[in-house]
Amino acid sequence: MAATPKAQETRNKLLEAAHAEFSELGLAGARVDRIAERSGVNKQRIYAYFGNKEALFSAVLARAYAHLAERVPLPTTEDGLRAYIGEVFDYHRTSGDLVRLLAWEGLHYRDRPIPDEKDRETYYAGKAAALSTALGIDDPAAAARVLISLIGLASWPFIVPQQRRLTLGPEADSEAGWALLRASVVAHGEAIIDSAVGGAG
Repeated sequence: MAATPKAQETRNKLLEAAHAEFSELGLAGARVDRIAERSGVNKQRIYAYFGNKEALFSAVLARAYAHLAERVPLPTTEDGLRAYIGEVFDYHRTSGDLVRLLAWEGLHYRDRPIPDEKDRETYYAGKAAALSTALGIDDPAAAARVLISLIGLASWPFIVPQQRRLTLGPEADSEAGWALLRASVVAHGEAIIDSAVGGAG
């Protein structure tokens, strides 16, 4: 049965409040009481809609991934992929919540399975397949290695902002500093792509 407009509105309020709570405090630090208070929704609705706090976190993360996919669609050509590196960097600079949520998830679960493990595997397999098509690489494992390398390049400065600031010094937060870092990320991403394309040929 489809959710009523009121039920969907309530669910969205809970997801927005949970997004803010989890981004700030992580899965361990977040409190269901505070999420209910932030949303203006009775705490019991959280359990009715999501079951538990971990399932709510998974729903928040899925929503954040959907936002990324909407704003920065995965390209299907090599030229598109080269542009994509900078676009993902720009996305994380303006919308830093996804990388924060992933960092909190990693700290919480470490090497243990996450609640939506299979769904996430399918998501990344789809991205690797698209990347394989874009680069003409007929090797899913090789495409997956390229994918994780590009993700790391584009997201790492936002996962550990203190490392970026301390490493790059006083100009790190200037527009010129950001432009130089973006150009470096894109150049190294293109080198990874060149290597993958060369290896495939």
